Amino acid sequence: MVVKFIIGDKGKAWRVEMPEADFLHGKNVGDTIPGKDLKAELEGYDLEITGGSDSSGFPLNKNIEGIALKKLLLTKGFGMQDNYDGIRRRKTFRGKTISGTIAQVNLKVVKHGHKKFEEVFPEQNSGKVEVKAEVKKA
Repeated sequence: MVVKFIIGDKGKAWRVEMPEADFLHGKNVGDTIPGKDLKAELEGYDLEITGGSDSSGFPLNKNIEGIALKKLLLTKGFGMQDNYDGIRRRKTFRGKTISGTIAQVNLKVVKHGHKKFEEVFPEQNSGKVEVKAEVKKA
């Protein structure tokens, strides 16, 4: 299964896709990994795992040990859309350990390397794409 890595850095996000991410198995949310494990051009970068989701869309939760699914009763905060007083909602989360079922991993930059992200990911550096539509008059 393809694993998507989303790297956040100062308000911008960069995407890397890998067919296998065996080097991450057993890592937890909050652990730091070297950038060269993702891509050779990210030499010198340190990336912290901040979250992710599995193939079914269940998010990782840093308060749940292991890889199992667990239902939590939430009142406010993460995973709640309504912050009214007295509202509680039961949501399903996955544990904080990364396994083979993970489809997306969110990372943030802790230490910068020598190359800039614009050089490493030139195809993602284009910015907004303008779409020009032709209008035909009848």
